[in-house]
Amino acid sequence: MKTSRRMFLSGVSAIAASVIAGGASAQNVVDDILKAAGRGNWDDTFDARATGRGKVASTLPIFSPQTISYTEQAIAQYQDIVARGGWEQVPATKKLKLGVIDPDVVPLRKRLMVSGDLPQSAGFSESFDSYVDAAVKRFQARHGLPEEGVLGKYSYLAMNVAAQTRLGQLETNLGRLREKAGTLGDRYVLVNIPAAQIEAVENGRVVLRHTAIVGKIDRQTPIVNSKINEIIVNPYWNAPVSIVRKDIIPLMRKDPDYLKNSKIRLFAPDGSEVDPMTVDWSTEEAAKYRFRQDPGAGNAMASVKINFPSPDGVYMHDTPQQSLFNKLIRFDS
Repeated sequence: MKTSRRMFLSGVSAIAASVIAGGASAQNVVDDILKAAGRGNWDDTFDARATGRGKVASTLPIFSPQTISYTEQAIAQYQDIVARGGWEQVPATKKLKLGVIDPDVVPLRKRLMVSGDLPQSAGFSESFDSYVDAAVKRFQARHGLPEEGVLGKYSYLAMNVAAQTRLGQLETNLGRLREKAGTLGDRYVLVNIPAAQIEAVENGRVVLRHTAIVGKIDRQTPIVNSKINEIIVNPYWNAPVSIVRKDIIPLMRKDPDYLKNSKIRLFAPDGSEVDPMTVDWSTEEAAKYRFRQDPGAGNAMASVKINFPSPDGVYMHDTPQQSLFNKLIRFDS
């Protein structure tokens, strides 16, 4: 899991990865980090959609009795929606927004009415008026999306999740909330995996909240409950065998200077340093060595690494790819 370099650095006693399993282990270095010789060639494409996203103002922790109560209320609401047949899919072919007059606004209105975002009295006009605009913004806010009032890819995806599926998610997470709420002590860090956010909690209130990067769909961040035992400033990065085989060996076959340019050194099992030119890169011989990247601007861990015991080798760290924190969907590790 990656944290921004504005990340908390002091006095944290515990960490609990939250609500939905999602796996950034030591294998959490993205391909373009491996292929870059130094800082400056990172993903600089900022996601403009994220700029309109408001920050959560509440100091209420996710793992709290109040959250359990709110989730129970939501379950009752969604049980009623499901019993009434749920909602129909909204055509996702157009970017609907304020001022548009289109037949697709009618099913949009119906969908927003079922979920309670739009009052029944708003009617079934084809006009995307101020009532629909406010309802869409409310829907987007409830689903962690930028409150733009514009129907785009991610809004349609969230809107067209079946009511039965949403009910199942609520019921699953209610069990997790009941299991953890009140058990983490007075001071802890919570990584909310599906939201890609971090809460630092003290005495029942959130004192810090940060954006995070979590595991890719095919390398999901596992749920873990552990204690932070070490914070390393300017860490080394040791490449896991899977990345050595999948990424580094092929890169060395293309560019024999890759390790040198990336400030990655090679060590034998006995601890002695190995000259990369003495390794047969046409085979997987190199997988038996340890690949260690020196601290510095291009290091995959960037400026800080936060360790805690984990059977999956999970940890939190900074990243040279600071632009990733501006993305709306942050499953990149």
